[in-house]
Amino acid sequence: MRKYIDVFSRIFVGGLFIFSGLIKLNDPVGTEIKLEEYFEVFSADFGSFFKVFIPYALHIGLVLVVLEVVLGVAVLINYRMRLTTTVLLLLIIFFTFLTGYSAILNKVTDCGCFGDAIKLTPWQSFYKDLILIVFILHLFWHRKSYDAVLRTREGHAVILGVTLISFFLGIYAIRHLPFIDFRAYKIGNNIPEQMKLPPDAKRDSVVMTFIYEQAGVRKEFTMDQLSQVDSTYTFIDRVDKVIREGDRPKIIDYRIESPEGEDYTQQTFSGAKLLIVMYNVQQASEKNTDRISKLIKDMEGTAESIILTSSSSAEVETFRHEHQWAAPYFFADATVLKTIIRSNPGLTLWVDGTVKGMWHYNDVPTTEELKKLITGS
Repeated sequence: MRKYIDVFSRIFVGGLFIFSGLIKLNDPVGTEIKLEEYFEVFSADFGSFFKVFIPYALHIGLVLVVLEVVLGVAVLINYRMRLTTTVLLLLIIFFTFLTGYSAILNKVTDCGCFGDAIKLTPWQSFYKDLILIVFILHLFWHRKSYDAVLRTREGHAVILGVTLISFFLGIYAIRHLPFIDFRAYKIGNNIPEQMKLPPDAKRDSVVMTFIYEQAGVRKEFTMDQLSQVDSTYTFIDRVDKVIREGDRPKIIDYRIESPEGEDYTQQTFSGAKLLIVMYNVQQASEKNTDRISKLIKDMEGTAESIILTSSSSAEVETFRHEHQWAAPYFFADATVLKTIIRSNPGLTLWVDGTVKGMWHYNDVPTTEELKKLITGS
């Protein structure tokens, strides 16, 4: 019986860690965003010390993700199980704390366990980690009894190879864009449609509660209980309680404002728009800014180029003049801009609200590429 539990535990734990790690290796910047969110929460709840880690969130995230993949492979081949199961246990305790903290206090609504591919609620993530702990504890308890599947030298070679390949994939995704895009802003999606609920969407289940006062005592009544209320009661308030949340649009926070504070959201869905996303001007790369400047000029009359940023007007103005970007700028939330494209700056082409193309600053397209995408030829 134990033999079957051993095999299942190894496959379940190893497979889940590899899957989770590969999903996040596809988009390390997404993991960076999630870690920044955790560090912000911890700095508010436990002390400002955690803000020290925010600038290094990308590096920390990449190491953690690579470690997930390596541990998954290690447990599948019984590689140095004393060390492997110990690190696994420490890591799952850490993850369980994060997901439990988020679930109980509702601090971070999505742990990012499987990136943007599979969205889990905080409680789902917490339960998932609790189940994992059971099987990891089994492996840890019997860690001394497992024989390596491969010989020592071969095992070292596999782990080293997996580590190098994982770092290569993660760094490549950072320097370009995710291999597979799971976000709502991916190529082919129509953004206005992503901001709507489909006709068959589930709605919130709401219970209306009416608050009345009688002889100085407040009481709550549901709609079915209103028959109990007579002239001796005084109406105070009505509260709508959501007892079950329904579906939500895939995009709920996309909003663009002009420097004057006017809503410019709908205008970005009109005609051909070359959006130059630069969520943080101070951290923006200056690589290929000359090519972007030329692209803006060459696309005049074909597509309207606009800069989307969350930085201040002064910072944007300085950057624009320094690099000769002859395009107006508008403001949006930094997290939204990071979600639109994992590059700072990054470019994305929209035609009537439909995403036609997306490019990292290392892969600036040519004018001919953009015109073909606009005309469809």
